[in-house]
Amino acid sequence: MESQSISRLIAILHRQSQIFTNKALKEFPLTSAEYPFLFALIHAEGQTQEELSSYLYIDKGATARVIKALMAKGYVRKEQDAQDKRCNRIFLTEKAKQEHEDIQKCVMQWNSYITKGLDEETYQSIFTALQTMVDQVRKKPIPEHTGAK
Repeated sequence: MESQSISRLIAILHRQSQIFTNKALKEFPLTSAEYPFLFALIHAEGQTQEELSSYLYIDKGATARVIKALMAKGYVRKEQDAQDKRCNRIFLTEKAKQEHEDIQKCVMQWNSYITKGLDEETYQSIFTALQTMVDQVRKKPIPEHTGAK
């Protein structure tokens, strides 16, 4: 079991997912790095950049760049927090809300593609195993258990 690298397979799927999604989202125009922020805001609008970074496991610098790009494309807007003037909250624009379902359909094509031919039991087994791995990472963040600084 140890000689088979799950991480290598996940990395391959991730890279191919980015390529697929970038092509599928060209009409909007969004990238594979940007759409997760829109989906996170659909579920909980008004988050701060820090909250988005934490939720998506993306560093603060990358989050700032993506938010700036999404603002330039007309998908999000910032509003100063009423209680903490140093803090900005991120909201979807009407454009983002109107295009959300079409964007989601494009993104979900990848899920359909990679799971084609899997029966429900196999699908659920893979999903459960991956969720267990994600839960493990959430319990013990990577720098603490890898020795990374």
